[in-house]
Amino acid sequence: MKPTTLALAPLLLITTVHCGDGTASLPSTSDSAAGTHEQALASACVPGTSGNPFVSGWYADPDMKLYNGVYWVYPTYSAPYDEQTYLDAFSSTDLIHWTKHSKVLDKVNVSWATRAIWAPSPIFRNNTYYLYFGANDIQNDSQLGGIGVAKSSNPGGPYVDAIGRPLIGKYINGAQPIDQNIFIDDDGQAYLYYGGHGHCNVVKINSDMISLDSASFKEITPSGYVEGALMFKRNGKYYLMWSEGGWTGPDYRVSYAIASSPLGPFPKVGTILGQNSAIGTGAGHNTVLNVPGTDDWYIFYHRHPLGDTDGNHRVLSFDRLVFNSDGTIKPVEMSTQDTFCDDNALGWATYGATWTVSSGRYVTAQAPDAKALLNTNYSVLSYEADVTPGASGDAGLIFRVSSPGAGLDAYKGYYAGIAAGSDRVVLGKAGGGTWTELTSAAATIDANVTYHLAVVANGSRLSVYLNNATTPILTATDSTYASGAVGLRSHDSTAAFDNVKASKPAGAIFYADGSYGGLGISLGAGNYTLSQLNAAGIPNDWMSSLQVPAGWKVQVYSDNDFAGTMWTFTADTSLVPADANDKMSSVKILAQ
Repeated sequence: MKPTTLALAPLLLITTVHCGDGTASLPSTSDSAAGTHEQALASACVPGTSGNPFVSGWYADPDMKLYNGVYWVYPTYSAPYDEQTYLDAFSSTDLIHWTKHSKVLDKVNVSWATRAIWAPSPIFRNNTYYLYFGANDIQNDSQLGGIGVAKSSNPGGPYVDAIGRPLIGKYINGAQPIDQNIFIDDDGQAYLYYGGHGHCNVVKINSDMISLDSASFKEITPSGYVEGALMFKRNGKYYLMWSEGGWTGPDYRVSYAIASSPLGPFPKVGTILGQNSAIGTGAGHNTVLNVPGTDDWYIFYHRHPLGDTDGNHRVLSFDRLVFNSDGTIKPVEMSTQDTFCDDNALGWATYGATWTVSSGRYVTAQAPDAKALLNTNYSVLSYEADVTPGASGDAGLIFRVSSPGAGLDAYKGYYAGIAAGSDRVVLGKAGGGTWTELTSAAATIDANVTYHLAVVANGSRLSVYLNNATTPILTATDSTYASGAVGLRSHDSTAAFDNVKASKPAGAIFYADGSYGGLGISLGAGNYTLSQLNAAGIPNDWMSSLQVPAGWKVQVYSDNDFAGTMWTFTADTSLVPADANDKMSSVKILAQ
């Protein structure tokens, strides 16, 4: 269905203050709506805040280690199998700036490898750097290939074949010999976890790291396992992670189990990472990193850019990994943010002007219409950035954008901007070269001073906040554009931007159309009768898809006052059952 124009609805304020840990909090600053910052907000150069992908190029299946104070990421070079014949690596001392090391392993140094080299797993032992890898993508025991091991005296290679043949070259317990992960337990015993075609094995590796305890093969396949095994240990517990779904499709995802032994058993606990319809699809094949001396954890993984249908187009990303007090893992919050601390603007597409990263900010010179967009598709969102306008024109945030173009206002979407020359804040929309101002307000805006500008869009209600004020300086009701990309815009002004962040609110989100399309409206936990749904902007018999936070439960009723047929949803649902489509007249939302 297509939504009708929605009424102005009350909205929980979800704007955030920039903070290095990536968490969101309600603004506490009591600045008046017309107030200004006397100085720019400081950028917190914290791992995971400088944007994804964190390196350029098509890569997948990352694994990593910390060697002598340097973090090393070893991914698959993602390409058609006959071209995927080498491995690159990336190193960093701070998890922010990354250096590429080309062809650390090449098939020319592996006599039996001909194609499809992938999923490297590194380890250091015996004063040697080892790299376990898969090659040739064998489909039966008559083919040459499987899991190999290479070694080097340097983490950046070159790595050379250590044994002149596959370490595991046959199917055992039904497991295709791919997607290996090396793990050394606290007692010094090394294990190799691996397997494709829906089977997972573990086998002990001898202390020389290049031979197996052939009597120790054990199948440990957990429920839902497809490939991409990973083992790590925290507080005495063994965590097995794996990927489910198809690696080229949107349903690729990461699940995990917890055990008291490295040999299992591994009962599935749940899924913690999957596609995000606003950011990326096919998120999977991960590794996990603990920063030494802390309980800070990150998950490194690959994902497909939105709208890209080439299965080999995968990019490397990482986000925070957070544990509950009982050791279980919170669902991963895939992020859209950029502090530009890494001195680049990976993932940004620019229009109408040249954009550069300078002194940790994203800067554009004065131009008639300069835009920079992230490949995202947000409907309901909280979006914020630090904006430094020039003396003329205006600068600010664009959202729900499509058809960005290059000319003045040659895009469809909304814009919230601040202007030093006219001392005002403006909210409007553009489409087909036509600009429509929705509302504006006077505010003291000084040139070359940084202001924190935030937008909250929930259904048709659009709110603009200045300098973390608790009440919006602008509000408008408009449902012309239901979803689209987020970005930055400068109009006849020099401008600088920093601390960009977009996120979905924490509530359940209801969409007018299937596949999370049409206008979306977020509701927090509670019971909503028909009149309360109407007050929130949701008409009667409206809702074709919904997104449910992990651990939450949504009970949809066909009649008012929680009567009639009830449907229960505990996970994102891209299309509700036919008998529930456009039938919601009341709803109960139960939070975790």
